[in-house]
Amino acid sequence: MKTIIVLLIFCLAFLVTAAGQEKYSTKTGEITFEASVPSFEEVKAKNTNVSAVLDADTGKFAALALMKGFRFKVALMEEHFNENYIESSKYPKATFKGTIQDFDASKASEKREYLINGIFNLHGVDKKMDVPAVISVNDGVVTLTAQFVLKPEGFNIKIPSIVSNKIAENVNVSVTFQLQK
Repeated sequence: MKTIIVLLIFCLAFLVTAAGQEKYSTKTGEITFEASVPSFEEVKAKNTNVSAVLDADTGKFAALALMKGFRFKVALMEEHFNENYIESSKYPKATFKGTIQDFDASKASEKREYLINGIFNLHGVDKKMDVPAVISVNDGVVTLTAQFVLKPEGFNIKIPSIVSNKIAENVNVSVTFQLQK
């Protein structure tokens, strides 16, 4: 009886491990955003410590960025971003949780465009989004890139009128993830 129980536990552990083998992740994803307008100082930042997970079996995808991880060329701009606009101490992270439509890792060896349907949370506000992404799988690495536009007012981010003409209404966002097993 003990042998059967040990054998069942071993088989169950093997199945759980085998079932989880199609998960890819990274802690070094990159998000860049730009909200520059002509004739004014560049409003651009990059975060290179973004976490992301992809379940290749289901197409479920999730990403998390800590807001204080965004780096600007000008330190004062970074301070204003965290304290006045994003309010990083109150809203420390941005998340995206969604599903890649019609994703099949076995067919993704060449770059292909997919649509990711999900919920983006920023500044405490959830927004349903459909994000076009280019995905490929090479040598066990899933590469996912995407570009999309966000509007600060859609996330209750208030831009003071004194600087509103120096910050674009549309924030261009680009992401790059190199996910591995």
